[in-house]
This record gives sequence, structure tokens and C-alpha cells, in this order.
Amino acid sequence: MTLATDFAIGGDLTVDRIGYGAMRITGPDIWGPPTDRGNSLAVLRRAVELGVAFVDTADQYGPFVSEELVAEALHPYEGRVVVGTKGGLVRYGPYADIRNDASPQHLHDALDGSLRRLRVEQIDLYQLHRIDPMIPVEATYEFLAAAQRAGKVRHLGLSEVTVEDVQQAQQHFAVTTVQNRYAVDNREWEPVLDYCVEQGIGFIPWFPIGGGQMTGEDVLEGVAAEHGITARQVALAWLLHHADNILLIPGTSSLAHLEENMAVRDVRLTPEDLSRLDAISPAA
Repeated sequence: MTLATDFAIGGDLTVDRIGYGAMRITGPDIWGPPTDRGNSLAVLRRAVELGVAFVDTADQYGPFVSEELVAEALHPYEGRVVVGTKGGLVRYGPYADIRNDASPQHLHDALDGSLRRLRVEQIDLYQLHRIDPMIPVEATYEFLAAAQRAGKVRHLGLSEVTVEDVQQAQQHFAVTTVQNRYAVDNREWEPVLDYCVEQGIGFIPWFPIGGGQMTGEDVLEGVAAEHGITARQVALAWLLHHADNILLIPGTSSLAHLEENMAVRDVRLTPEDLSRLDAISPAA
């Protein structure tokens, strides 16, 4: 089976479809600096050596730590390296202590902070991390459109949105990516993926292997055994086969897992494999 190896974000930023998610290079529970800073920097640099051209981060990872590490390891982002970051969430403590703030004032400060930490004058891809139910969404979208016109961002995207959300945002700016939770066992957002395919929008699944806990493990293990690979690799390969606009950003702080993830580009699933994987019952 022939697979598309690249995708052009916004039609002009071409990246390899296997990128890197830089959430897990921070401290435990996405809070504070990493226990081994040298390892985090080594993972980022090795990712690019292995062909990663798209690095996904966010200001609330740490907070701020991930963006700082990305810049320390990779600036001045030579070659094809595209860095995408996100704003609109504020982290107050470990893991789940996060709150929405997509107000224009917060996004103004967040965007300027990301530009400073990433050491760039323009961010390749800036994604709204979440729609804020306390802020009129038009105000949020109008700010993002103005930031793009001002040259602070090249392309804009959204995260955890419905088709209707995307359509509303498209009235203000070109939506070039959507980042929703999605995996072989979690297809709640299939209608959004379908719309993104139709519109030529990149679809970035987060938790692409369910955080390591997946439904249908027996099917994944069976396919993995037939190919001599791991169940994690099968789950990632299914996504690459499922739609040509899917961009993978598996995150890890392990060099070994990074190598394993990047090897997925060489996996070719058969139609029979795909049929078995498609039949996995999505998690409730």
C-alpha cells in the first residue's frame, strides 16, 4: 500500500507525517522542569535527526518549560523544522490543574510569551488550545485573525472542536489544523476528521495510543505479532493508513520509544489488517 509520507500545513509548510509531541519532556505530571534536562534536549535533537519536521508544544506544558527546551535544543530550526504551539489554557499545578482563558488579553500575552521563548518573530502554527466558554468565541477568533494579519503567526489551528466550531472559525481565518483526541479505539471525532479531509485541513490526534491503555489490545497484539512490531506501532500505523491528512505527534521522554515511534513510517498494514483494526469497538 502506498502511503503519503508528507503533508503540507496550510498548503505551504510541508512536514513529515510523523512529528513529535513535546508535552512529556517537562517535569512529572507536566509540571516544572524535567528531572534530566540533558535527556529532554537529547530526545528533541534525536527526533529531528530521525526525520521529524513538525514539533508540537504549548505554553502550558510546564508551564513554559517545553517551549524553552524546544528553543534550547532546536533553535534556529534549520531545514524543514516547523514548530507549532498552543495558547488558551493556563496551568496552575500538576497534570489536570488547568483552566481556560481564551480572552484576547490573555492570548495577546500568551502569544508574545511563546514568540519570546521560541526565539522567533513568527510562529509557524498557532493553535487555540481550547474554546473558552466564558469568552464570546468571536472575540477569540477576531484576536487570532488580527495576530495573523500582524505577522505574529503564519497559520492558525484549533483543538478539541466540533465541525460547527471549525466552520465558525473559518468565517474569521483559514483553519489549517485541528487537534482532537483520536485513536483506533476512540473515534468520537470521526465527523471532524471527515470534515478536515474534505477541507484539506491537517488532523492531529492527541493520545494516539490512548496514553498506553487501549481497548482491543488482543487485536493490536495479533497484528503486531504478524509484522514483528509492537502494539503501539500498530496503533500509530493504523492512523497513518486511515487518512492522508493525519499528522502524528507521539510524545515521549524516552530515546528508545522515540526510535520505536519513528520506525512506524516503514510499517505497511494489509487490507486484512486494517479491516480487523477498523472493527475494534471504540472506547466509551
